[in-house]
Amino acid sequence: MSRSTKPHEIVERALELSTADGCVVIADEESSANLRWAGNALTTNGVTRGRTLTVIATVDGKEGTASGVVSRSAVTAEDLEPLVRAAEAAARGAGPAEDAQPLVTGTPVSPDFTDAPAETTSAVFADFAPALGEAFARARAGGRELYGFANHELVSTYVGTSTGLRLRHDQPNGTLELNAKSPDRQRSAWAGRSTRDFKDVDPTVLDAELAVRLGWAERKIDLPAGRYETLLPPTAVADLLIYQMWSASARDAVEGRTVFSKPGGGTRLGERLTDLPLTLRSDPNAPGLESAPFVIAHSSGDDVSAFDNGLPVPATEWIRDGELARLSTTRHTAGLTGLPVSPGFGNLILDGGGEKSLDEMVADTERGLLLTCLWYIREVDPATLLLTGLTRDGVYLVENGQVVGEVNNFRFNESPVDLLSRASEAGRTEKTLPREWSDWFTRAAMPAVRIPDFNMSSVSKGV
Repeated sequence: MSRSTKPHEIVERALELSTADGCVVIADEESSANLRWAGNALTTNGVTRGRTLTVIATVDGKEGTASGVVSRSAVTAEDLEPLVRAAEAAARGAGPAEDAQPLVTGTPVSPDFTDAPAETTSAVFADFAPALGEAFARARAGGRELYGFANHELVSTYVGTSTGLRLRHDQPNGTLELNAKSPDRQRSAWAGRSTRDFKDVDPTVLDAELAVRLGWAERKIDLPAGRYETLLPPTAVADLLIYQMWSASARDAVEGRTVFSKPGGGTRLGERLTDLPLTLRSDPNAPGLESAPFVIAHSSGDDVSAFDNGLPVPATEWIRDGELARLSTTRHTAGLTGLPVSPGFGNLILDGGGEKSLDEMVADTERGLLLTCLWYIREVDPATLLLTGLTRDGVYLVENGQVVGEVNNFRFNESPVDLLSRASEAGRTEKTLPREWSDWFTRAAMPAVRIPDFNMSSVSKGV
């Protein structure tokens, strides 16, 4: 359909066309604006628009309810009925859906359901772009080169169902990644930020931070593999705990397949994971990290169910004061496991550390490593959630509270669950950008964490 057709009208028309026993229609209106730069100069910028329509048809049968999902972009008026029929045909050709549940009812209609979608434009960079130009000038004068990109996207999602749900959520999402390099490319430092509107990020501040780190890197120190006291910055903590949450399915734990399975049967719910009074939580209304207050599921998977579309997502504490409190469930897996319904998470916050900044934690370090970020994280063993990955863009040696130089990069082997059990200190919680997972997950707030014996398993030759 043309972009002049309002998303809610598309949803209503698709529902009218449906002849299935149940139907869910999701319209995603997407817009994005971006800037890219290299060598202290802008290289590209652009704005994009897009629309995707997903139809989920459910068909009741003697053996149960089947579902079919079809999703397409750039759907025209002529394409709409074939799209609905394709979803119905997929449902009729499928076996009963294991996760089948009655479609959600009773959620109040979003008051802005019939409003036009929100859109981002290049105007989102009105204040940011001049500050970026100032950062280029400072970097040039300081003998360093800046590379990176800024991206802002806004997705308006409309969800309508045959049971009467009419819901809408606008999700802004912005990321800033900035690399500073020496002219010979032998020294590199990275900083990243997440933002909803680019009004709370200043590239000149990031450039000043990176200039300090490039200065630290003028002295090179070789260190062997081994276990080192290590300060993990918030971005690294976020990358590790996001992966932990992706592995926190209640069903998998009950079936004995994850680090949250109890030997002999059951789960580790109620078990203390860390002696620090840390709380890992998600809250759709967390200031600056707002996310969808209801389930948006374009398909079913291990930890999400298309039948749960529109289900309210409450604030949830996954770890409470150091104890494992919740594992993620759909309505289906909650029934299988006997655990409360706990839909997936749109943001992740670790609270309960102290009030120290990362700089203050460095000042309290007798000898240890300070990381910048983690990269190329992969799972080695799901039973222990052992992960491997690389450090990147700066590992620094701290002695007597001062950074004394840059050391080589490492490959690490660690489990985030095991790290929590060994953590000796956590600092002040702050918004952060997970570097490894920033393409999929950006809304996080974490403290820096001190690990007495982080396992640097081998030396890496990366910069």
